[in-house]
Amino acid sequence: MFEAFKTRAEGVGAEVHRVATREEALLFIRWFLETERINESPGSGALWAKSALLDGVPESEIPRHPGLSHDVSRDRAAQAKLGISEAQWGVADTGSLVLDQGAPEQRLVSSLPTIHLALLPTGNILAGKTQVFAKMNPATSKYIAFITGPSRTADIERVLTIGVHGPERLVIVCIDDVEGGTR
Repeated sequence: MFEAFKTRAEGVGAEVHRVATREEALLFIRWFLETERINESPGSGALWAKSALLDGVPESEIPRHPGLSHDVSRDRAAQAKLGISEAQWGVADTGSLVLDQGAPEQRLVSSLPTIHLALLPTGNILAGKTQVFAKMNPATSKYIAFITGPSRTADIERVLTIGVHGPERLVIVCIDDVEGGTR
C-alpha cells in the first residue's frame, strides 16, 4: 500500500519519506528543522499541533529547536514557515492524507504555514476513500480534511499557482512502527 500511496502523492507534488519508528520520525523532524533553517525570526518559525504521536514521549525526547512551538494560534500559524500535524489515514489510490481536524490547531498548522509536514502511520494507508469512510465515526469525526499535494489553484487563463490558498510544500513522513503498531 505504501508504494502506491507514495507514487500518487509524489505525482501531485508531495515529498514522501518513510521511517521505521517514532524515534526516527522525531530525528527526521529535528533534521528538517535544521535543514529548513527554522528559527525565531518572523516568518521562519514552526508550530506543532498536539498529536497522538507525542503521547507518552518523554519531555526530553520531544524535539526542541529555536522557533519551534506547540502553542498554536491563528496569528502564529499565519507567520510560521512550518506546520507539523498528524494524519489519521492515507489514501493509496489518490495519494491523499485524511486528517481529523476537530481541533482548530490541527487546521491552522496544516493550512496557514508555507510548509506542512504531516506524520502518518504507514499501517493507516488504506486502498481508497471507501475504506477510509468505513473507519470514520461520524459521532467523533466532526471536521475531516482530505489533503492531496501542496495547495494549487489556476485562474481563468489556466495559469497554475502553488501555495496561494495553503502550503506550497507538503512533506509526508510515514512511520512504520508507532509504539509497537498502528493506531
